[in-house]
Amino acid sequence: MTAYTLPAAAMPWDGAPLVDRLGVLHPANEKPFASVPLASADDIGAMVARARAAFDLGPWPRLTPSERGTILRRAADLIEGAREELAALQAMETGIPISQFMGMHVSRTAENFRFFSDVVNTAAGETYEQTGRYLSIVTRQPAGVAAILSPWNAPLILASMKAAAALALGNVVILKPSEYAPLSVLRLAELLYQAGVPDDVLQVACGPGQPTGAALVEHAGVDVIGFIGGTATGKRIMAAASATLKKVGLELGGKSANIILASADLDRAVDGSLMGIFMGNGEQCLAGSRILVEASVADPFIDAFVARTKALKVGDPMDPTTEIGPLAFRAHYDRVMSFAAQIEANPAYTLLAGGGRPPGFDEGLYFAPTVVEAAHNALPLCQQEIFGPFAMIQRVRNLDDALARANDSDFGLVSYIWSNDLGAVMKAQGALKAGTVWVNTPMARDVRAPFGGIKQSGIGRDGIKGSVDLFTEEKTVMIPQAPFDLPKLGMG
Repeated sequence: MTAYTLPAAAMPWDGAPLVDRLGVLHPANEKPFASVPLASADDIGAMVARARAAFDLGPWPRLTPSERGTILRRAADLIEGAREELAALQAMETGIPISQFMGMHVSRTAENFRFFSDVVNTAAGETYEQTGRYLSIVTRQPAGVAAILSPWNAPLILASMKAAAALALGNVVILKPSEYAPLSVLRLAELLYQAGVPDDVLQVACGPGQPTGAALVEHAGVDVIGFIGGTATGKRIMAAASATLKKVGLELGGKSANIILASADLDRAVDGSLMGIFMGNGEQCLAGSRILVEASVADPFIDAFVARTKALKVGDPMDPTTEIGPLAFRAHYDRVMSFAAQIEANPAYTLLAGGGRPPGFDEGLYFAPTVVEAAHNALPLCQQEIFGPFAMIQRVRNLDDALARANDSDFGLVSYIWSNDLGAVMKAQGALKAGTVWVNTPMARDVRAPFGGIKQSGIGRDGIKGSVDLFTEEKTVMIPQAPFDLPKLGMG
């Protein structure tokens, strides 16, 4: 098993009662192994006060973009140097296989800091002089104190995407990781401090939504909120933020359609569809969880997909050969199990694989990779976000039928389409109601491009423009290009 070291703020924990600390369990056996400081509402008040002073009086917002970028690029190098321990911490706290964290996750985390360092170094302002009288200069200034609330399913990638943008643009950050996955984020903060980010410019507040998250969102000293997580929580955050008119960026849930047409390369479609639903244990907002396959190729596709699903290696997340690990925590496991319980009770569902605890796993939060064929799209399992290794398959008549079902959803984060028919692809990309459409590929990402959802999948975008819009405020300065006479009021 890959060795790991707890961050300095964490302590080993044997399950004894905790006071003012938050326990962390390993999902593979539900045994306690670490604890972290629990931030109370009073603690949040003190953290915001320090952050406010760091922004209003401290050097960070007043450094040049190049100076901030040098520090953040140094942090990126340190992150890559800590690849194994960061991967191990994430696997221990989430149950997602370590091989996935060791690969893309750590590299993307480092790249987020390098990328936004480059963004601020190449950013340009705007000038207008069309009036002939004035030169109008538009600049951007950091928004202030940014509260970033990140989820447990990809702790470092998702926390760093928003934190890197906020820090590079001159903001100060209070980062609240999920209570289920605080360890890797605490270690990330240590690496940023080591690189030269001042302590009060980046603080980590560990705790659940109540009281920690709520106190942070509601605090009048916070200027902007970036949240990635569930739709219900996002709605509560938006409502709370409205009291002080904070800027809010929300990346929320999904029930993404994955369309496979007869014109697709079926082998690639099977490969990509397996990745789309089973990577990260299926605990991804962008999972291709609704597979809509054209009827003429449904049988061979489903046969291959189900056979490969049954062959997935379920096991210890610390084992580099594991493909599916345990779900992240007990309440989530019970929720996924409750969805599985609906299958047998409704004849409109046909269970093709999985559907419960896999054989041979007597402890831990293991859920077998599951495939269910559904008779129609209105069924609850086709509409509700399950957030696990749980694929719903529907047979569709043609592209128009697939598009209608794909768009028949409260969510609109991403969509997938597999086809070698250019006309079908172009029709689909225009018709699909989603923030991102992936064509013949699973889960690609260009950090420069916007990423976010429509409908109940969120508000705002990550990427260059969206991140700059969220974490800065525009200022217009108007300067006369030559003296001119002003009306002399009050002269009689």
